Amino acid sequence: MIVPSIDLAGGRTVQLVGGRDFALEAGDPRPIAERFGVVGEVAVIDLDAALGKGSNAGLIEDVCRIARCRVGGGIRSLEVARKWLDSGAEKIILGTAATPELLRELPRERLIAALDARDGEVVVEGWTRGTGARILERIEALAPYVSGFLVTFVELEGRLGGTAMDRVQAIVRAAGKARVTIAGGITTAEEVAELDRLGADAQVGMALYTGRLTLADAFMAPLTSDRPDGLFATVVCDPRGGALGLAWSSRESLANAIETRRGVYHSRRRGVWVKGESSGAVQRLLEIAPDCDRDALRFTVVQAPPGFCHEERWSCFGPERGLDRLAATLRERLSSAPAGSYSARLFSDPQLLKAKLIEEAGELAEASDPAHVGEEAADLLFFALAAMSRAGIGVADVEKILDRRALKVSRRRGDAKPRPDDAG
Repeated sequence: MIVPSIDLAGGRTVQLVGGRDFALEAGDPRPIAERFGVVGEVAVIDLDAALGKGSNAGLIEDVCRIARCRVGGGIRSLEVARKWLDSGAEKIILGTAATPELLRELPRERLIAALDARDGEVVVEGWTRGTGARILERIEALAPYVSGFLVTFVELEGRLGGTAMDRVQAIVRAAGKARVTIAGGITTAEEVAELDRLGADAQVGMALYTGRLTLADAFMAPLTSDRPDGLFATVVCDPRGGALGLAWSSRESLANAIETRRGVYHSRRRGVWVKGESSGAVQRLLEIAPDCDRDALRFTVVQAPPGFCHEERWSCFGPERGLDRLAATLRERLSSAPAGSYSARLFSDPQLLKAKLIEEAGELAEASDPAHVGEEAADLLFFALAAMSRAGIGVADVEKILDRRALKVSRRRGDAKPRPDDAG
C-alpha cells in the first residue's frame, strides 16, 4: 500500500532530489497530514535533525495528533527514540543508530530500520559515504529486532524515473516477517500495485507533490474486485469501530471520497452518492483501510445526526447500546432536559456533579464483590459521561487519549497524589 511522505526542513514541507538538491516547498505540513492520513500511516522525516541542523520536533508532534505517523530523522539515541514513542509516533525510523544493542531496548513492533542503498551498497552520512556493507546482509542482521525496513534507492530518489523493481523480491525475502517499505523514484500507480504484489509498501513523496501520481490512484492501485461490476464492499464504522452500515465503493466514488474527505459511496441506482448531501446526515472521512485481500474496505467516519440509516437511526443494525447509547441520551438531555428534572439539576449545578463523581468513585473503591463492583462502576460511568457531555466531548475522544497514552513506553510510578486531608 501507499505510505505518503512528509519531509521537513526549516518548519516547511520540502522535497529534495538525491537527498541534497532542493526541488520544491509544499508549506505547512499539518493540512498535508490531514489529507494524507485518510489512506493510513504517514512517514514524517525531520531532515534538519537528520543533518544536525536543528529540529522540527514541535511541528512533528502536531502532525502526530492529526495522523498516524512513522517518525524518522535524527533518532540516534535511546532517549530520543523513547521520546518519539512517548510523543505519539506509531513507529519510529532509525538509520545509522539501528544497531542490535539499541533496538533490543525498544518495542520491536514499533521499530523500522532505514537502510539507504546506492547500487546495493549501504550508504550513510547523508548518502555521501559508502560502508562496504551490502543491503541484504544488513537486513538479515537487523530483522530479528524490527518490524519493518525502509529501503531507499538513493540513486533514484526524487527523480521520478521509476524504482528498482528487480531488487525488491530479494529484499522482501531477506526481511522475513518484517514489512518492507520501498522509497526512491516511485512514480506510477502500477509500481505501487506491483510492490504490493511483491509484499512491500511504497513510500512516495515527489510524485504526490508534483501531481504525477494522485493520492487516490496510489491508494486504489493494489485493490482488486472479483465482482463483475468492479465494486468493493465497504463497511462504514464510527471512530470507536462500531459498524454503522454496509455500502459499496467504486473507483470513482473512492477518488471522490479521498479528495473531499467525506463519506462518498456508489449507489447502484444513482451512481456516485455523497452521504447526507440531501438529508444533512453528512460524514467526515477519517480513514480508509483495505482488508487483507484488498477486495473490501473499511471507512472510519464522523457521522452527523440523525445517523447513517435511512430510517433515521444511528446504525443500520439497530439502536446504539452501552456507553454510546448512554452518551447519546445525555447529549440530548443537555439541551432538552425538563426544568426541575434530575438531568437538568446535574447539568446546571457543577457542585452536584462534582459531589456525585467523588461519591461514586469512593463507593467503587470500597466494593469487592464482582456484582457490586459492576453496579458501582456503572454509577461512576454515568456521572463521568455526564461530565463529558457537559464539556462537549464524547467516548471516542476519550478513547483517542487512551490510545495515545498506550503508545508511551516510558512508565511513571503511578502513585496516588496526597489528599489535603492526609496532611498533618
